[in-house]
Order: sequence, then C-alpha cells, then structure tokens
Amino acid sequence: MKGRAVAAALLSGRLQRYGIAGLRIVALAAAYFGAAKLGLLEQLVRGVVTPLWPPTGIALAALLLLGPRIWPAIAIGAFAVNATLGLPAVAVVVIVIGNTLAPLCSYALLRRVGFRIEVDRLQDALALVFLGALAGMLISATLGSGILVLSGVLPANGFLPAWSVWWTGDATGVLIVTPGLLALRAARLPGGVRPRRWVEAAALLMGTLGIGYLATRTSNLLFLVFPFLVWAAFRFQRAGAAPCALAVSTLAILAATRMTGPFAGHNLFTNMVTLQAFDGATALTALLLAAVVTERKKTRWEIEAACARLSDVVSRLPPDLIERRRPPPSPPPVPGAR
Repeated sequence: MKGRAVAAALLSGRLQRYGIAGLRIVALAAAYFGAAKLGLLEQLVRGVVTPLWPPTGIALAALLLLGPRIWPAIAIGAFAVNATLGLPAVAVVVIVIGNTLAPLCSYALLRRVGFRIEVDRLQDALALVFLGALAGMLISATLGSGILVLSGVLPANGFLPAWSVWWTGDATGVLIVTPGLLALRAARLPGGVRPRRWVEAAALLMGTLGIGYLATRTSNLLFLVFPFLVWAAFRFQRAGAAPCALAVSTLAILAATRMTGPFAGHNLFTNMVTLQAFDGATALTALLLAAVVTERKKTRWEIEAACARLSDVVSRLPPDLIERRRPPPSPPPVPGAR
C-alpha cells in the first residue's frame, strides 16, 4: 500500500508538471500569435514582412526566463500566424523553421557569453544588442526572404528589400520588447517613493513621447530623443530606460512605415537601414547607460557593506588589542630642523 501511495504521488506530481508546461506552451503560443497580428498591421512587403516583429522579443524573453524546452510554443505560434497569410505550404514550413531557430540561436549565443537576465552589466547589454538581436535574427531574415523568392511569392530583385525589412523587424522586436519583458519580471510596486519622484517619472514619460513624436515627424531631429534616454537611464536605470526606448522606437517605426519625417523621400532599403541604425543606437544608449549606472550602484553598495562588516569586526575587538596595534605617536619636531 505504501508503494502504491508513493507511485500515485509521483504520478500526480508528474502530471502536474506536464500540465504546467502545457499551459505555458499554450499561453506563449497565444501571446506570439497576438503580437504577430499587431506587427502585421504595419507590413511593408506583400502583407508578410513588417519592420516591427514583436514575437521575436517575446520568444527570446521566454527562452531566457523558461529555458529552451519552451521552443514548441514558438513553433506553434509561428505556424498559426504564417498559415493564415496565404503562403505556399513549403514557404510556411521554412518560415516557421526560421522563426523558431532564430531566437534559439540568440538564446544559445547569449548563454555562451554568460548573459544574465538582470542586464545589470555592460557586457549583458552589449550581448543582447549584438548577439541577441543583430546576429541571431539573420537566420530568420535570410530563410524567410529566400523562400519567398524561391517559391515565387517575391521576384528575384525583391530579396534585398524584403531581407532588410525582415531583419529590421526581427531585430527591433528583440531590441525593444525583450528588455521590457525582462525588466517587467523584476518590477515591484515601489513603496515609500516621494511624490516628486513620481512627478519626475511622469515628466520623463511625457517629454519622451512629445520629443519622440516631434523628432519622427521632422527631418534631421532624431538626435533630440537621446537626452531623454540618458535621463531615463541615469535616474531610473532599466525600469525607465526600457519603456522610453520602446516608445521612441515605436514612433520611429510608425514614421518609417508611413515614410514621413526623416524617412521621407528615400527608398525602402535606405529607410530600413536608417531605422535599424536608429533602433540599435537607441537600445545601446538606453541599455548600456542603465547597465553602467546599475553596476556602479551595486559596486558602491558592496563597498558600503564591506566597510560596515569591517567596522563591526573592529568594534568587537578588545580595547587593549586596539591600543597595542595603534601606531606610536610621531616624535616632536626638533627646533631649527627642516
């Protein structure tokens, strides 16, 4: 009887774990599908390719938080989206493979360099931008654009424009969505915050949105957003830098799809290069400064804690031991000596 009870308990625990894993897969696939539909509202190439693809950011964040076993949810979500776009079956399969392999490759590269999801070090911010976004997303862009050309959906001369939009969209999804989700994981409702701190946060948000809107509707004024990103990183670290970078990048993407402001009068490839450069600079500025400030504060706290421990140890020493270890007084100066 005891053996049966143990076996039943083990079976119940295993079923519970499988149930939780299944719910996670369903929830992530649904989130992937919903985010993809939002991204397709700004499609630029054949109703398929968009300069903002939030599912990549969601997929990479899920892999970093839940581990690589969650990859079936990415594949299911990608298949559910692409199956509704009217593409040939072989194109759907290859695109799903690319959309699944790209975040898995980014995850592997980040783990290879010891990436930490707190993004509290300079090397973590650099890895997320260059390995997680720019390098890993080359896979999905190349496979997706290539199969669209090979299957006849796009002409041969449409590969480069489609590739540029695809890569920009996937990389941008990682740059602006993944940091926000990782920051949201560690977010806590602040307590004891002074009212002026809330006023400063509101002023930062409104100023970022206002200047971002002006900069993306006027030629050659994109640089105006960077002081606000610096403000967010120094004063609020990642909790402020990630939302501000998301807001600025979203406004720039909307301007690029409508070819207004700094994106007016240029072809699609030039606009995508400009947009990718701007999104990369935005993410680098926000994440790097936030990581540097966080790392500096952490170092200061560690030094203060070490000093406190040393002071506590010294306070427990016997007074006579302290007197014996005190250096002898300096001899009085000799009159007339230099």
